[in-house]
Amino acid sequence: MTIASQLNLDSAQEVERIAERMRTLLSGSLNRRGFVVAISGGVDSAVSCGLAVRAVGKDRVFGLLLPERDSKSSSSNLGLEVVKKYGIAHLEVNITPALDGLGCYQWRDEAIRNTFPAYTSEWKNKLVIAGDPQSWKRYFKLVVQSPDGQVHEAIPKAKDYLQIVAATNFKQRVRKTLEYFHADRLHYAVVGTPNRLEYDQGFFVKLGDGAADIKPIAHLYKTQVYQLARYLELPEAICNSIPTTDTFSLPQGQDEFYYVLPYDKLDIALYALNHGVPAADLAKELGIDLAMAEFIYRDIEDKRKATAPLHWSAIVMDKISGPQTTPPGVN
Repeated sequence: MTIASQLNLDSAQEVERIAERMRTLLSGSLNRRGFVVAISGGVDSAVSCGLAVRAVGKDRVFGLLLPERDSKSSSSNLGLEVVKKYGIAHLEVNITPALDGLGCYQWRDEAIRNTFPAYTSEWKNKLVIAGDPQSWKRYFKLVVQSPDGQVHEAIPKAKDYLQIVAATNFKQRVRKTLEYFHADRLHYAVVGTPNRLEYDQGFFVKLGDGAADIKPIAHLYKTQVYQLARYLELPEAICNSIPTTDTFSLPQGQDEFYYVLPYDKLDIALYALNHGVPAADLAKELGIDLAMAEFIYRDIEDKRKATAPLHWSAIVMDKISGPQTTPPGVN
């Protein structure tokens, strides 16, 4: 039996199990009337929306489509397909003006110009992870494209890299602000959409897409999310999509920006590490050498350590009696 085969689900059973749990938590610990889901056009938010509808029905799910100027138009189109499939109430808000007012693009472009002085708002950009597995080193490259199509890349200074990331994080935090506005307005709970890879590896923005009242797919490997998408009969374009960040103006895969492998192979690696599978067995399954398998395991562990604070609540100076920080009935 392969490691990959261990990721196969009974999709019907899992959908009903999650829906029942969501329904119970909504009327119990959360004490809310329905769910708000931000729908990006990707598989995670589409499945999360489908699970919310299964849990409480379409009349108690509110969808938000929140594009900005760097979003692909296809993302909004796919998001609208999801909304149409489930017949839920929804609102589309372009958050570009809000991001402009906060200086998102200005701060980002200023940092980019420290590496590429000719860069203007007419250019496109992205960050790409790079490095040599044999030396255990990873770093980020800044890639830009001029209006005439020429592509340039360089390693930015640390302060400029951090400023680009900080500015980009505005996007997720502004979206979450709108989600909670509508959740407060409707007395609904906010649904978080990270899958297990994102949750485990810290691939989310604290107080941005990492903030939620309930995270129905955080225990599911990305491969399993796609299984549920097919069971829920979501649009083929979503079921067959390749995960992207849809954050930078240049096309960018998630493995290109953050992960060391494409999601289907990283699923296998994460499952193997979680279940004590030796690196040699992982190497055999993925068709890679032992050194690379060991690097993948180390990369997973390194990301867990580096991003652990993203999961933490604010640290107080002493134990405070009274406030209950864990919902009743939830471990």
